[in-house]
Amino acid sequence: MLWFMEGMCFWPSFLVISSSSTFIVSYVIALFKRDIDVIFPYISDTGANPPESCIFGLMTAITSFTGMVTMYARYKFVEKLSEREDVVPPCLNKTAFWIGMLSCLGMSCVATFQETTVTAVHDAGALLFFVCGVVYTILQSVISYCAHPFGCSTTLFYTRVAIATIAFLAAFPTIICAGFVTQTSLHRNTGDKDFVFHLVSAVCEWIVAFSFVFFFFTYIQDFKMFTLKIRTEFVEYSY
Repeated sequence: MLWFMEGMCFWPSFLVISSSSTFIVSYVIALFKRDIDVIFPYISDTGANPPESCIFGLMTAITSFTGMVTMYARYKFVEKLSEREDVVPPCLNKTAFWIGMLSCLGMSCVATFQETTVTAVHDAGALLFFVCGVVYTILQSVISYCAHPFGCSTTLFYTRVAIATIAFLAAFPTIICAGFVTQTSLHRNTGDKDFVFHLVSAVCEWIVAFSFVFFFFTYIQDFKMFTLKIRTEFVEYSY
């Protein structure tokens, strides 16, 4: 059996590939079309104009769906582990799951409402995605601590804490500096008054985004340990 077919690890593996491809493919296409600058555009800038906007929207929607499936599988794994070992409070597991769902909802808004057409909704979706995404990584790090040593190794726990910390620290300049960016053009000049704010915000945005990617990469080992099955039951009706 191939390694990515063991247990449920196909889903986090596919999530890592699809999310990375979403960022990189749209960036490369936008770069070749000269729609963006080479050095650190906003991620949304890479999907602002067609045809890269179509690819960005499609791939982001696929990534959002895959993220929901992965988070649900993680939730059920922790739930089953807690039934056997009683290590993770159910309320903590449920809170992390629903916050993760909100993050995926924000990602869907980013994919559906482009920044050049419906800016307010796009920005609100991006804010929801980043804030809830960071909170999700923090809560999952806490869950990993609670689940040790039954559902998480020490190395994996420290790795997740490190990634969550990076995402948490990078999220602040991403959001704060973005508030000082007034220019809406996809091309920037070093002489622009808000160029430094844009650069800091964009760099940190890429850091946060790939922190999420690497965080889900750490799920692969856990997802080899379990499978999910769908059970169908008939309900008898009296006529």
